[in-house]
Amino acid sequence: MLRTLLTSTVLSLAALGQAACAHAPATPAATAGPASRWAEAGQMVVVTTPGWDAPRGELRAYERGADGAWRMAIAPLPVVIGRTGAAWGTGLHDVPAGDGGPVKREGDGRSPAGVFDIGEAFGYASTAATGLRYAAMDANDWCVDVDGSPWYNEIVDSTEVGADAVKDSTEPMRRDLHAGGDQRYRLGFVIANNPGNARGGGSCIFGHLWKSPDSTTAGCTAMAPESMDALLRWLDAGKRPVFVLLPEAEYARLRAAWQLPGLAAGPSAAAPEPQA
Repeated sequence: MLRTLLTSTVLSLAALGQAACAHAPATPAATAGPASRWAEAGQMVVVTTPGWDAPRGELRAYERGADGAWRMAIAPLPVVIGRTGAAWGTGLHDVPAGDGGPVKREGDGRSPAGVFDIGEAFGYASTAATGLRYAAMDANDWCVDVDGSPWYNEIVDSTEVGADAVKDSTEPMRRDLHAGGDQRYRLGFVIANNPGNARGGGSCIFGHLWKSPDSTTAGCTAMAPESMDALLRWLDAGKRPVFVLLPEAEYARLRAAWQLPGLAAGPSAAAPEPQA
């Protein structure tokens, strides 16, 4: 069993590096600044919300063509996020100077905002239809959300790390077995927030199934089962996919500097760097 999905995300993406470059579409020659950190991304999952405190939003997915332009691959789908909205997380981005948005903290009920690597898919079944690497969970797998634990923000196997290492965690990966048949983790994927596992930076951030359309999460992004099925079938680890979550106003403000796609369905050329 994998020792962790969360901290292996960066390593697994690095291992894909040379192969991914062979398949990644061309990117704009002018890419610079923060956007250079995801310049090789050929797929982008975008979640936008009405504001920092909004617990619901829309998910779109885009693929970058050989001309460097983003084209919508999955039209808007409803999603739910953290019960108290969103806050700046730790990922591939830097928090923009002068921004007044909240900052993600453990237990705040907010989903991390920014740009993040997408890691492995996971679920209850032995296999799943996805182009991501997949890990089947069992009753011994837990994500450790205990701030200060040496296993903080890692998915671990309790038979390997010991039962004491997970006894205070509230995140069993087989919620059907530990939480009254809960199906929310039946299928999902890792959103690599806080990849350095810094204390208090937030832990166990996933895309997963929602309980209902009017539910919220503790900090993840959740969606209908049919939406998750479509998204996982589309995602391809070889295309270096990234996950973006931003309030609508922030998305509009940062779109040019971060080379983000337009939210319309047609081809969207990566925006040029703003003039000084």
